[in-house]
Amino acid sequence: MPQPALPPSAAATADPEPSGTPAREMDDEDLVEELLATVNSARAYSEFRRTQRKECHNLLRWLQLILPLLEELRDSAPRLTDDAYRRLTLLGRALSAARRLLRSCNDGSKIFLALESEAVLGRFRAVYEKMNSALDGMPYAELDISDEVTEQVELMNAQLMRCKKRTDTQDMELSMDLMVILQNNKDEERNADGAIVDRLASKLELQMLPDLRAETVAIKKLISERNGQHADSTKQIIELLHKFKAIAGIDEKNVLGGEVFVTKSLDKCPSLMIPDDFLCPITLEIMTDPVIVASGQTYERRSIQKWLDSGERTCPKTRQPLAHLSLAPNYALKNLILQWCDKHKVELQRREPEPVAEQDGHPREDIPSLVEALSSIHPDVQRKAAKKIRMLSKESPENRALIVGNGGIPALIGLLAYPDKKVQENTVTSLLNLSIDHGNKLLITKGGAIPLIIEILRNGSAEGQENSAATLFSLSMLDENKATIGTLGGIAPLVELLTNGTVRGKKDAATAIFNLILNQQNKVRATQAGIVPALMKVIDDRSLGMVDEALSIFLLLSSHPTCLGEIGTTPFVEKLVQLIKEGTPKNKECALSVLLELGSKKQTLLVHALRFGLHEHLSQIAKTGTSRAQRKANSLIQIAKKCY
Repeated sequence: MPQPALPPSAAATADPEPSGTPAREMDDEDLVEELLATVNSARAYSEFRRTQRKECHNLLRWLQLILPLLEELRDSAPRLTDDAYRRLTLLGRALSAARRLLRSCNDGSKIFLALESEAVLGRFRAVYEKMNSALDGMPYAELDISDEVTEQVELMNAQLMRCKKRTDTQDMELSMDLMVILQNNKDEERNADGAIVDRLASKLELQMLPDLRAETVAIKKLISERNGQHADSTKQIIELLHKFKAIAGIDEKNVLGGEVFVTKSLDKCPSLMIPDDFLCPITLEIMTDPVIVASGQTYERRSIQKWLDSGERTCPKTRQPLAHLSLAPNYALKNLILQWCDKHKVELQRREPEPVAEQDGHPREDIPSLVEALSSIHPDVQRKAAKKIRMLSKESPENRALIVGNGGIPALIGLLAYPDKKVQENTVTSLLNLSIDHGNKLLITKGGAIPLIIEILRNGSAEGQENSAATLFSLSMLDENKATIGTLGGIAPLVELLTNGTVRGKKDAATAIFNLILNQQNKVRATQAGIVPALMKVIDDRSLGMVDEALSIFLLLSSHPTCLGEIGTTPFVEKLVQLIKEGTPKNKECALSVLLELGSKKQTLLVHALRFGLHEHLSQIAKTGTSRAQRKANSLIQIAKKCY
């Protein structure tokens, strides 16, 4: 996916190295004290975003190793030569950059950092390079540094040198999920979207209300820093946040404060400054009718009533049991909110009360009887019940909980083998909707649904096949199910759907296959089932808009020796070069990744690519491509030099 630009506060800027004798801006002791203060303040950060956590801990470990050097300098207070002063000044700049980076990964938007993972990795590399430049040639003897500390720092510097040359390791699963979801913001909704969003929310740790609230605050800060720039990427970030809130059961339409209407532009919007106490902890919207519950917490009446109507008897924020279910109006807070809105010219739209006991003509009280009807001896009753359960299971987490709580999963599994294809379609789609909730995946699997779903994938209606593929994808998020689906023969019908299915079916099949071949044995199964020619057809049919998905699958397959033999052909290499020449920026990035994987294992393939005109395109992309494409192009250029 195209990488949005970093905001001003996050952008990495290269510090020019001074030449000659530096002008000393502070005395020697103050310089060393400032270095110590920078390291200690950087070490205060500890709660890093999951996508950058490993790199942050590595960086913290290196900062810890620098401390003894700085402490010895402070204690011995030697007079610094010009060279030593220059190197310590450079080290100070590197440490300041490290601190800014750690702070960004500690409290920045999780969604932004996931989308920007490649660019952020580049910032880590820039910090390593600065630290390495500063420490390389440090005059330890002149500074009277002990042998032990000198040895320790030199060892660390050697590790920094290796990090500068390290090949990127990308979270392919996260990258694919983001690519699919962001493409579908512009495309038709894919059946597997709910399951993908659920997995993304889990990976980014954006499933709990406090996490979503903190993310909303971080995004508001990001929007403010961007000052109206990078509108497209800001829109992507907000849309992803809305999806995470929706899957958590939070009904919200506007990241900037719910039903708030202002005439000012987004970057000037006063709702960016909404006090936290004015926001409902459930919806993160500004409250229009705040009420106090038994725990003493305040919520929007509509939201807490919905929470209680779903059967919950705890405080959403504190999780403590509620002594009673009475709701007391918080008049004091309501007056403060009205005063603030009047001052900032914010108009709150009053919404009509929403009936909580009925949705789209299907009262919740009907769910137990509908589940019971799934096992009726009358086919017409079963058909109608399956259709209604399908609709209700899509509407809300509360409905899904009621369906499962009333024995809906075993009843639905019992209908998967029903001879009527429309009933099969409604049943498998209901299970797809229920599988969004993690615990239900286990119940569906233990109920023996997987072989029956695979059978619908083989012989069901077109929509039944599409939704079966999406359901297998959702269930395969449990690692043990990846192997199970492969063992039970689920790979071959997915490849068949990718080859001959509808456009939507092809997309659902590709998503499921990508997830399943994260299992090594499934890579072999997919190759044996004909995945390579199927993917070639997908790449050739540009109208599908699935080139990036196909290349992502090829990248996973190319890491397996058995699959490499079938993928590593000169016609395929020529196809990759063509994409590098004529494709979209994302096409080029993905094609370069696959070619780098192939070329590093079989240099003859890279030689063929070079003969086919690769080199001129590499040079261009190394200058003008996306940040990740530039790195891949430069890596290929280095390997290509060995081929001459």
